[in-house]
Amino acid sequence: MENQKLGSQTFCPGTPPAIIGYGSAVGGKEREGPLGPCFDHVSQDDTFGEKSWEKAESKMQSLALDAALKRAGLHTVDLDLLLAGDLLNQCIGSSFAARTAAVPYLGLYGACSTMGESLALAALLLGGGYGRHAAAVTSSHFCSAERQYRNPLEYGSQRTPTAQWTATASGAVVLEAGGTGPRVPCVTIGKVRDKGIQDANNMGAAMAPAAYDTLKAHFEDTGRSPDYYDLIVTGDLGYLGRQIVTDFFAKDGVTLDNYNDCGLILFHRKEQDVHCGASGCGCSAAVLTAYLLPGLEKGLWRRVLFCPTGALLSPTSTMQGESIPGVCHAVVLEGGN
Repeated sequence: MENQKLGSQTFCPGTPPAIIGYGSAVGGKEREGPLGPCFDHVSQDDTFGEKSWEKAESKMQSLALDAALKRAGLHTVDLDLLLAGDLLNQCIGSSFAARTAAVPYLGLYGACSTMGESLALAALLLGGGYGRHAAAVTSSHFCSAERQYRNPLEYGSQRTPTAQWTATASGAVVLEAGGTGPRVPCVTIGKVRDKGIQDANNMGAAMAPAAYDTLKAHFEDTGRSPDYYDLIVTGDLGYLGRQIVTDFFAKDGVTLDNYNDCGLILFHRKEQDVHCGASGCGCSAAVLTAYLLPGLEKGLWRRVLFCPTGALLSPTSTMQGESIPGVCHAVVLEGGN
């Protein structure tokens, strides 16, 4: 088959690459959630043996990638491309981790949609014949994100009801052109959407319009209905954002019975006091590598639509009174042979 473009936003590699390895690294709070036993690496004190939270985030990426390569039976030297991103300024979590890998590197920023962005680009590059193996890696850290985007932890500010808890987590996947495993047959690249939300503590409402827009585009481009998939998962919209997306589709006369959100899967929302759920680049990455991909391998689902979402804000834009644009990328995952 030849590479195809469907509609205006969906791209399908002629030979879908397969995910042949995956790995995860998380902090202690994530270990206490529903997926606790499923992670490859856990650090109880969230430092991962490093002297700063930013260095800990780089360490998480290295650990997750090592676990993914081990499952794939590969080494870093076997990779043709490394695509990685995080929430920190200039993506230092990713670039500082990549300097030890010595692999051709593309640093990405899609906020919390970065796992979808890196996975989509890796699949398209391999599907286009630009290499045999590629890795997609993403991370976030609660403490480094709070320091950059909101208030110093020492300030002890009260969290609003719409706030979410940034995951201290990293996930990595290794893809192979024409390999055996969960395949990536098509991806829908999202457009930036902005409905005027200015509250940096209400990420779910800010990102929900982008998730709705990308899902709707995917269904229109492919001619599929939501029930084509066994599971549709958006990325860290949390309780409020998921409800908004459900309401948007309900107005279209569409019921999403098979829909969940990574922000509601990673933590016990009430028991762990995370308000509206989880957020951060690492949220979708950890759920993908600890829950979705193992589930596909075990046959729990045949087709999953994985749709991480991102809020494209910065501390500067927030202080200048800007609204918060959002983006969402949809990646189709099909069980391997």
